[in-house]
Amino acid sequence: MIKALFTAATGMEAQQTRIAVISNNLSNMNTTGFKASRAEFEDLIYETRSLPGGQSASGLSTPGGIQIGSGVAVVSTPSQFSQGTLEQTGGALDVAIEGDGFFGVTLPNGTTGYTRAGSLAIDSTGKLVTQSGLPISPAITLNTAAVDRKIGADGTITSRIPPASTTTSEGTLTLYSFANPGGLQAVGKNTFQETTASGTPTSGTPGTSSLGTLQQGFLESSNVNIAEELIRMIMAQRGYELNGKVISTADQMLNSTNQLR
Repeated sequence: MIKALFTAATGMEAQQTRIAVISNNLSNMNTTGFKASRAEFEDLIYETRSLPGGQSASGLSTPGGIQIGSGVAVVSTPSQFSQGTLEQTGGALDVAIEGDGFFGVTLPNGTTGYTRAGSLAIDSTGKLVTQSGLPISPAITLNTAAVDRKIGADGTITSRIPPASTTTSEGTLTLYSFANPGGLQAVGKNTFQETTASGTPTSGTPGTSSLGTLQQGFLESSNVNIAEELIRMIMAQRGYELNGKVISTADQMLNSTNQLR
C-alpha cells in the first residue's frame, strides 16, 4: 500500500505539470508566432519480482513475469512547430514566414536567438528590430526617409527615397533552419536558442532549399488549438482525480490493516 501512495503521487505531479503546459499555451493563444508545447510522459523504473519466461517453483516456464511500476514522470515538453494561420495586417514591416525557418535576432548577451514573430519595427538609429527591441541578425539599417517600402518573398527589402522615382535595395532578410527545431530552448520574448539537441543553424535566402517564403503585410498567429487544449485539460483533470482516488483507496486499505486484531 505504501508503494501505491508514492506511485499515485507521481501521477498527480505529472498531471500538474501537464496543466502548467496547457496553461502557458492558452495564455499565449494571441501571441504572434507562438508555438504550443505538449507534455510527454514516460514510465518509471520497475520492481521485477519474476522475469517473463522465468521458471516457477514447480520448474515450469512462466509466460509472463511480475513487474510492478513506480509511476510516471514528464520527460519533455517539446514545442510543436506546425504552421500558424497567416493574418493580414497591412503593415509594411509585418512579415510572416510561410513554411520552415526562423528570423535571427541579437540577444542582449550578444548571442543569436531565433524567432517566428515577424512584427518588425525601426529603432531610433534606423536598425530593423523586433517589438522587444532585439536587432535582426544579420543587422539591417533602413533609411527612415524612405517610402513605398516592399519586402519580397525572398526577403529583399526595397524602397524609394523622395524625390527619386526609382527604388533601391536596403538589405535582405535571412532565415535559419534546424535539423531538430523541437530541440530549441525557449527563452521568452518569442525567442529560441540553439542547443546540442537542435543542432547548429543553417542560414539561407527565403524560398531556397527547405526554407519558407516571406509574406509582407501578414503575421503568423499562434498555432495553439483551443479545442485540443481544452480536451487535454479535461484529461489532465480526470487523471489527477483518479490518482487522488488511488491515494484515498490505499489509505483506506492501510487503515483496515491497522484495525486488524
